Order: sequence, then C-alpha cells, then structure tokens
Amino acid sequence: MRKFAYLCVIAATMISCGGNKGYVITGTVEGAEDGDMVYLQKVEERRLVKTDSTKIAQGKFTFKGVQDSVVSRYITCTPNNMESIMTDFFLENGNINIKLSAEDNIVIGTDNNNIYQKIKEQINELDKQMNEVYGSLSDTTLTAEAKQAKIDEIETLQEKIFRITKDGINANITNPVGIHLLKTNYYYLTVEDLAPMMPNIPNEYDADPVIKQIKENVNKMQATAVGQKFTDFEMLTPEGNPIKLSDYAGKGKVVLVDFWASWCGPCRREMPALVEAYAKYKDKNFEIIGVSLDQSKEAWQESIQKLNITWPQMSDLKYWNSEGAKLYAVSGIPHTVLIDGEGVIIARGLHGEGLKKKLAEILE
Repeated sequence: MRKFAYLCVIAATMISCGGNKGYVITGTVEGAEDGDMVYLQKVEERRLVKTDSTKIAQGKFTFKGVQDSVVSRYITCTPNNMESIMTDFFLENGNINIKLSAEDNIVIGTDNNNIYQKIKEQINELDKQMNEVYGSLSDTTLTAEAKQAKIDEIETLQEKIFRITKDGINANITNPVGIHLLKTNYYYLTVEDLAPMMPNIPNEYDADPVIKQIKENVNKMQATAVGQKFTDFEMLTPEGNPIKLSDYAGKGKVVLVDFWASWCGPCRREMPALVEAYAKYKDKNFEIIGVSLDQSKEAWQESIQKLNITWPQMSDLKYWNSEGAKLYAVSGIPHTVLIDGEGVIIARGLHGEGLKKKLAEILE
C-alpha cells in the first residue's frame, strides 16, 4: 500500500507539472533593433522595478516562465534614440502576444489580456479624439462660442471614457481585469458607484492592501454621504489653537468644508471663487472651514495670506494622512463638503459654477 501511494504521488506530481505549461510572451517593438533590451517590470512603491529582461533577436523578444497567480505587469523598451515605449498587461500562464508601438500597443492571447485589450482599444480611440480637440484649441481664430463648444466636446469624451471604465469594472469585478481597473480608478468613483461593487469582489482579494483601503473608504463615504449627519474632528489653527468642525457645523449656519493644500495647483485656482462666495454670503448665515493637507506650517500660513483667505482654517499637517481627509474619504483635492444648518451633509464635491449655483439656491 505504501509503495502504491508513493507511486500515486509521483504520478500526480508529474501530471501537475506537465499540465502547468507556464507562460510564453512573444512580441515586437516598433523601431527597435536586434540587441535592444526589453524589460518585464512591476510597480513597487509607485515605481517600476525590473523583474526580468531579454534582448530582441530576429525582430522579436521572448519571455518564458511559470506564474502561480494573475498579476499586473509592464513590458518596456527604449529603442535607440527614441522615447521609452511601454504597456501594462496581465502576466498569466498561456501564450501572450505583444506589439509595442508609439501609437497603439496590443496585448492578446490569454483570457484576461483579451478582455483588457478590448476595453483599452475603446478608451484609446476616445483619447485620440480628445487630443485632436485639445490641439484645435490653440487656433487663435476661434470665437468664444467655438472654443466653448470644443471644451464641451472634451468633457463629453471624458464622460464616455469614464463610463467605459466603470462598465469594465462592473462587468469584470470577479476577475483580475475588473479588480485592476477598480484599483487604478476608484478615486473617480462615487459611493453610489462603489458600494454595489464591494460584495462582488472575490474573497481572494481580501488581503490586497488597495482593496482593503477601498472598502474602508466606502464605509467612510457612506458614513459621510449626502443625507448623513456630519462627522466631527479636531485639528489646530495656524496659530496652534485647537478647533473642531462642530464649533461651526450644526449651529444654524450653512458650512462649506474645503479640503485643500498650498501645494495643490487646482486648489489655488479654485480659491478666488471661494473668496468671492465668502464675501457675498458670510453675512447670510454662511461659513467656510478650510482643512489643509499641508505638511509645512510656513507654506500653509503663507498661502493663507497670498490667497486672501479670511475664513477659519485647520490642519494636522499630516499631508494625505490628514485625519479629517481620511474620515471623509477624500482621495483628491480640492474637495468640498456642504453642511446645512442642522449639521446634515447636503452636497459633496461642488466646485465652480456648480458650487455657485447651489449656494445661490440655499442662501438667496
């Protein structure tokens, strides 16, 4: 019996090894020559790290190996006297075919890469259209109306890209393609988009740090969504005095919480509109509370002066680890939270004309 069992183990091992053929990546690089290096890379701490390399021979490159799970990777090459060319793809067992070029990259051959390629082709086509419209904006003969029409066209194309991405996540949330799209685009999604996705994420991703963070953010977003009572937090003023959001919110005034930072260009561009709104409504039961994601107290204080900010300010100088920003699941700035006199959140993410219109609606 023991001998039979031992032979079974050997047989099972041989079958297992024989059945797992691993991956073979073959590809070409436009403009490259024999001898040029091609690298297989992964993202580590927001930087590309080389994991394997090969040389182009007879116009092609090849990578071989065995992969125990599907992972996101990059193929990169810098042909002589040319800019680096790269594409992301899914490293998984099977035959993967890659064509790298300055215009369009193609990765096909395995299930996940075939799905991902179709989504990328749709997005790339819209990107091309958007770049053409961007280029036409430099035409100095355009009238104001014509320029606005092109800006509207760009926004429409951006919305289409966003819709394709969101549809791609929903259609593939149970496979690596959907998970990858979610991890790289979740900060564009609202809690209404994200919440229905969470129960469909396979358990195998429970330990993934980004997925864990997304789930935590969704819980925080639901707790601070429109219709919920504001969540209080405490920080320090520029003078070093303790200040709470509840010192202002829920006391009869409409309060706009503005998450910003001195290093944030879009925040600085948005500030004149807030200065105008504050001047217009500060005597009409309206207050703004600035929550800075700065690290430097000096830079924060200097910007308050330069930008003519006269409303209350608070910060813990923790950058993206700002306790207030984490409580409200703020993943990009500027970001606003509008709270009514009873302390109930009535809007989030309002800027520009949208904010102006909302304030006029409730304060005039």
